[in-house]
Amino acid sequence: MNDTIVITGARENNLKNISLSIPKYKLVVLTGPSGSGKSTLAMDTLQRECQRQYMESMGMVSDSISKPKVESIAGLSPSISIGQHVTNRNPRSTVGTVTDIYTYLRFVYSRLSSRICSSCDTTIPPVFDEENDIAAAEEEEGRQTIVCPGCDKEHEKLGMAHFSFNKPEGACETCSGLGHVATLDLEAVFNQELSFRSGCVTYLYEVQLEYYAVILKAAGDHYGFTFDLDLPLKDYTEIQRDLLYYGVESDAFMRHFPLAAPPKTVGKGKFEGIVTGMWRRYKEKESEQGAAEKENDYFKQDGCTDCKGMRLKKESRSALVAGASISEVSTWSLEDLLSWTKQLQDAVPPQGRPLLAPVMTDMPIRLERIIDVGLSYLSLDRQTVSLSGGEAQRLRLASLLGSGLTGVLYILDEPTTGLHPRDTAGLLRVLMQLRDLGNTVLVIEHDIEVMRAADHIIDIGPGAGYLGGTVVGEGSLEELIASESSVTGTYLRQESLPAAVRTRRSGDGKQLSIVHAHARNLKGFDVAFPLGCLISVTGVSGSGKSTLLFDLLAEGGQGKPRIAGCDSIAGFEHIGNQITVDQSPLGRMQRSNIATYTEVFTQLRNLYAGLPEAKRNQLTSKHFSFNTPGGRCETCQGLGVLSVDMSFLPNLEIRCTACKGKRFKDEVLRVTYEGYSISDLLNMTAQESRAVFKNKAKIASMTELLCEVGLGYLQWGQSVKTLSGGEGQRIKLARELNKRSNKHTLYLLDEPTTGLHLADLERLLALLNKLVDAGNTVILVEHCLELIRESDWVIDIGPEGGAAGGNLVAAGTPEQVAAIAASYTGQFLKKALAGGL
Repeated sequence: MNDTIVITGARENNLKNISLSIPKYKLVVLTGPSGSGKSTLAMDTLQRECQRQYMESMGMVSDSISKPKVESIAGLSPSISIGQHVTNRNPRSTVGTVTDIYTYLRFVYSRLSSRICSSCDTTIPPVFDEENDIAAAEEEEGRQTIVCPGCDKEHEKLGMAHFSFNKPEGACETCSGLGHVATLDLEAVFNQELSFRSGCVTYLYEVQLEYYAVILKAAGDHYGFTFDLDLPLKDYTEIQRDLLYYGVESDAFMRHFPLAAPPKTVGKGKFEGIVTGMWRRYKEKESEQGAAEKENDYFKQDGCTDCKGMRLKKESRSALVAGASISEVSTWSLEDLLSWTKQLQDAVPPQGRPLLAPVMTDMPIRLERIIDVGLSYLSLDRQTVSLSGGEAQRLRLASLLGSGLTGVLYILDEPTTGLHPRDTAGLLRVLMQLRDLGNTVLVIEHDIEVMRAADHIIDIGPGAGYLGGTVVGEGSLEELIASESSVTGTYLRQESLPAAVRTRRSGDGKQLSIVHAHARNLKGFDVAFPLGCLISVTGVSGSGKSTLLFDLLAEGGQGKPRIAGCDSIAGFEHIGNQITVDQSPLGRMQRSNIATYTEVFTQLRNLYAGLPEAKRNQLTSKHFSFNTPGGRCETCQGLGVLSVDMSFLPNLEIRCTACKGKRFKDEVLRVTYEGYSISDLLNMTAQESRAVFKNKAKIASMTELLCEVGLGYLQWGQSVKTLSGGEGQRIKLARELNKRSNKHTLYLLDEPTTGLHLADLERLLALLNKLVDAGNTVILVEHCLELIRESDWVIDIGPEGGAAGGNLVAAGTPEQVAAIAASYTGQFLKKALAGGL
């Protein structure tokens, strides 16, 4: 019993009363089709019960915390789940700060750096402080000085705080340590030709205009002048302009009335000012990166002219260790930083070497762990908010190794996302190290190499949604392949057969071409994309794939006369329409769900509002919306859940006690179509609703597309916040495909296979081929060999990531790329094309 986690009678979501044993202290892979119930078993059942029992033991559980639908789970351990959602959206957070490696660097520079005297240009050598405890050094207080040996001038001694861009001692005073300065584009905010009433403030809508108009008139009356709402902005007096721009409490306005007391209430004219208000809201939202998207369109981010984006004060930037400043070192790839770290011992004077002891024991180990998970191309100054979900997950995984925890259940959600097959071995080393420390590592994964390395595999299926939820196979990879009932085994048996003869489309004879691509790490190469083909852009993580496709090619299709990062892009005259589908979040609004995002909800509301019972009760489409008062439950305001404040823990969502999670009032729920209320349909998956909507062409069309892109398991009412990057991208693709077009369309996709089981790949591939066969072009960034080998053309970037990448390694058919020894993708393609496992 102590060596297994025994789950009995799991019935959460689509799980069919399953019972199974998970071996502890092993690497266990949970696989199966998308939507089969893997995440429900791992996250919604196992992880939730682990946390519930842990909180109960701490005396923190309340009656509102629901137990997952499971008879019992025995043998549980404390658990840590590592998902793919980037939670730290603070622009001050970098790879260096979240891994603590930058802390080690700051210690090195505070103890061992030399600098140039500002008076006589003499080098001021380091003062070898005997204190080599990093925690104590971090807490040093008080201003200390050192003396220049050349001119005896006193300089402030640089401590750890002076090398932090998050502390006033070290942060550049111009940009406050952010590395960039925001400016407000006044021309975009104000239209000088219009009056206030007719919309001179471009982003205000009608209700706001009326509200602000009353306040501005009152402010004018308070100060004894008329604020003319119909006067064009270009004809404003300086007083009127300062009032509108900066408000009654600003220095700019108060200089006109130095003796007058400003109004105390809004009704009497207390106006904040358009510009002042925009800056206040921008600064309040700064740490939420993107929470003020609408307003941020008016702000431009320019590199700081003082620190040139390096974030630190001049004195800190000029201090050197082994010939490099801390700002330079922070821009290097982690691989280059590791080499520099190993050479430090020889680069510093003998009397300074004892100070390196706390750094040399831990810093190289941390760097090696991050490099092992395929992130060698990252730099310490990379903002965490710019990391993909897969990168953020692997970075956290590498950090966990240093914690030394044992007896823990780690649950990981597809850690190979965004990882080139070459780097999978390094990731597996890290997972095995976690296991060998005495932990249980449970991984939701589709990658064959991870399955091969697993001690135990659990296959959930056989289908998605209501067609899944059962254990269809268990054991080693070989046992799964031999199992007739295993979905994964069935696919792998087909893979082991000799490869079929493939025919490659040669395209329509036209092409898109980029001349001298040199953005970011790209090394100035020329590349052509044949139109009328399925094209994969490949390469190791950080090689420059996304830069080439989304920063250059996608921008070229926007009609801009010049694209920074290349000399020219030609061939867009052959393209009638361009659709770019990346993995950016669909939205952070809790109210946005699958039905609203795909615009199916509008059709649903109209459908229900047109039913006889709805008409009898005078219910309109508005009553069938959970976003507006009328028919929704007002206790939860149509969300179906209530938020419970858990103090220092994340808020907990519980089912609404009034509507029992149904979102609507009883009178709305009594209206049914084919026996289903609107709440019933929102709780249905797209796959389940196919039969219901078969006679409703518009809804049926979107339903079929969702199933085609492998998302038939999603419920219509599921929040888009819960979707992974791959799911979000495929739902965007389905929405775009629902808009019919007869023009040659260019589709640009970013790893559309993310989160897809191998068996689901075939449906996605069939859809992509259908698009190409209809005369369109599909170009995608991809790591999945099963899709790359079916492409017509492959463009491989590399050979490495970061500074060692950015070259065009290979371009041609998959067979041609497989023959190029310098291509890592080619090496793996050769095996994939041959077939067999």
